[in-house]
Order: sequence, then structure tokens, then C-alpha cells
Amino acid sequence: MRNKVIVVVGPTAVGKTALGIQICQKFNGEVISGDSQQVYRTLDIGTAKATEAEQKAAIHHLIDVRDIDENFSAHDFVISANHLIKEIQDKGKLAVIVGGTGLYIQSLIEGYHLGGQERHDEMLQLRAKLSLMTDDELFKLVADKSIEIQEMNRRRAIRALELEAFGEGENQGSEFDFLLIGLNADRSILYNRINQRVDLMTEKGLLEEAKRLFENHKDAQAAKAIGYKEFFPYFRNEMSLEEAIELVKRNSRRYAKRQLTWFKNRMDVNFYDVFSDSYPQNVTEQVTKFLEE
Repeated sequence: MRNKVIVVVGPTAVGKTALGIQICQKFNGEVISGDSQQVYRTLDIGTAKATEAEQKAAIHHLIDVRDIDENFSAHDFVISANHLIKEIQDKGKLAVIVGGTGLYIQSLIEGYHLGGQERHDEMLQLRAKLSLMTDDELFKLVADKSIEIQEMNRRRAIRALELEAFGEGENQGSEFDFLLIGLNADRSILYNRINQRVDLMTEKGLLEEAKRLFENHKDAQAAKAIGYKEFFPYFRNEMSLEEAIELVKRNSRRYAKRQLTWFKNRMDVNFYDVFSDSYPQNVTEQVTKFLEE
């Protein structure tokens, strides 16, 4: 099991936290949050942070590690996550990363952080440029650079070109072996879950969290998160509360769609339908096989 890491990804509200805890309980693991907003102290409801009971069910890391007015980047995440994975593995336990921030997960797995934040930003610029190219243009560029790819497809072509530009020295990927588990559900079911969760968050005090941000930290990175920024026009008397809540739901649904697109197009993820009869047994079997290899 040494150097093996489980990663649970997927859209918001699909059930990642619950599965992460189940895996930890069955395979003696600890959770590392892969969410860009759960790092902030006092922002519990809008970030869907693991509850006190959930954090007791499995040890969680990278939750409540920044004040609201501090920044936290993909570079920060990868440095912290690598350190935590080693600590967890040194205890003979399994590191289980749970989160939906695709850039964080991809940066960890591909190791681009090792060149520093500036080099990471350069890589993202190249990725954006390559993403605009057609398949034929990408494949021709790979051929022109004499890059050999065993099985050519768009994702592999972009990855190979990124490594060709940024893969020298240490920056060739992570030292860990990752199994990526993606959770998904029928779109109508997922969107209904998102809407219901926003309503539940509102009942639990989401508006109060958003107002504290608006009054004290409206320019902070944390204030730009979905679930908070949508209420700012309401606080300025520019829309009704009902309109603000509907805006949170709409933006959350759109974010879920973007999350799925990221994980499907950019990463090698095994997806599971959380409402299938075989779930979560099929995930358990996959994790068992991975750990025994």
C-alpha cells in the first residue's frame, strides 16, 4: 500500500465526503480535503465543510487552515498535500484526497508545482492555448516535436506537450500512485440534489456567513466563492432574497457541469453512478484491487 493514494472527485453535492469517510473506515485512512474553499476558518456552511461528526468519523486535513483574508493557491495545496500524504503513509495509513477542485487535484498528480508558482502559471497559459487547438492541430504539433505517444488522444496529446515544455528535472509528476474515483449521477437527479442542498444551507445559516463576508471581507479570495458572492447584490438592495438564492442554485449547477467537464477531459478518472445498484460495492472492489496490486 506504500505510496498509493485514493482520490475521490466529482461535482458538488454528489456525495464525495460520505464516500471518502467510508473508504477511510474500511482501509484505515485519513482524508485530505481537495477543496479550495474548505481551508477557510468560520466558512462552514457555504463550503459544505465536513461536519463535526464526519470529522470524528475520519481524520480530516486541510480544513480550517487559513483565515478568511488569506489566499490559498493550487501551489499551496500541492505543497501541503504532498507533506500530509507522506505523514499519513509514515503512520501506515491510507491517504484519501476528497474534493472537487480540479486544478488542485491535477496539479498534485502532475507535479507542476515543483517549479514554483510562476512556472505553474506559465504551464496553465500553455494548457489554455493548447485547449483551443483542434485535434488535428494538436496531433500535428506532437508529430512535429517527435513526441511518441503509445495511444494518441486529445488528453494525452496535451499532457505530452506540457511535459515536453515543463517536464525537465523534478517536474515530471508525482512520486505517488493515484487511483482516481469519480462520482456522478443523472443530471436531473444531481441538479435536484444541488437545489435541495442550497435550501438546506440557507436554513442552517448560509445568509449569515455571506453577510459576515460582505461586511468584513468582501474583497477576499474567499468572498468570490459560489454560495457567498451571489448574496452581495441582495445586501446592496439590488435584488430580492429569493432571486439571490436562485442565483446560488443556478451557479452551483453550472459549476457542477464545469467540474465534470474538467475531470472527464483532463484526467484519467474511473466514474461511478452513486445511484446504481452496485454502488458503493464496486468502488470498494476497485480500491481493494488497487491496493493489492
